[in-house]
Amino acid sequence: MNITVENLAPCKKLLRVEVDVKTVDEAFDAITKDFQKQASLPGFRPGKAPRSLVLKKYEPDIKAEVKRKLIGDSYRQAVDEKKIAVIGYPDIEEIQFGRGQALQFAATIETAPEFQLPEYKGLPVRREAKSVTPADVDRAIEMLAKQHTKFETVARELRPGDVVVVNYTGTCDGKPVTDTAPTAKGLTEQKNFWVDTAPDAFLPGFAGQLAGAKAGDRRTVTVDFPANFVTKQLAGKKGVYEVEVVEVKEKVLPAMDDAFAKKYDAENVAKLREGVQRDLEMN
Repeated sequence: MNITVENLAPCKKLLRVEVDVKTVDEAFDAITKDFQKQASLPGFRPGKAPRSLVLKKYEPDIKAEVKRKLIGDSYRQAVDEKKIAVIGYPDIEEIQFGRGQALQFAATIETAPEFQLPEYKGLPVRREAKSVTPADVDRAIEMLAKQHTKFETVARELRPGDVVVVNYTGTCDGKPVTDTAPTAKGLTEQKNFWVDTAPDAFLPGFAGQLAGAKAGDRRTVTVDFPANFVTKQLAGKKGVYEVEVVEVKEKVLPAMDDAFAKKYDAENVAKLREGVQRDLEMN
């Protein structure tokens, strides 16, 4: 794994991570096997469906799970290796991801300030109970719910908050992106690639130019690679993408009911809220 760290401000860093192709492919194989063990397809006993059919049906879900696991694991490893004291949650930008290619992502992180401690031993202190509001509990439970988000294909135009599945080919200076950046295969061409509509997802401005599109639409998208782009050869350049919309997927959160609460070992929603409030008060 290749890791670089840049200082953006006194308490802000940019962590660039590249995970090698072998590790990515091994993760795809492992997650595919897990899906294969659990898959129940017509004509086959549970867990006995051929790999090819499992891939055909569950490829997007497999890809999403591999990405979640690889980015999560490699981010934690990078932070530990570089001994970075992180505050809060990272802002992660996926640069390149797919079978047969290295995973590249960048994480903007807030860090603890460095300072010299004055003499503090022997000073009297009083611990005050942390004030936790119902809104704090709501936000924490919403974060739990997002971990169980489902993505349902919808026959409508793309809206903010959706995920769009696309095929695309990209050029830079009129030539395939790999002519400028040979390792950036994922930025040159992708099939069935999932893009979140969040402003900071994938490439700057990419998803925004697909607003209102629906399955079957084609659009030309232009992006300005930032000066600090993780792939140095593309920094400051312009990319042009021919994009075909394959599917529009709506994010569906689970119902906030007792069944959801039991996923977190709580008897019901009220007990879940009590437990979350206790955790927040202790942190």
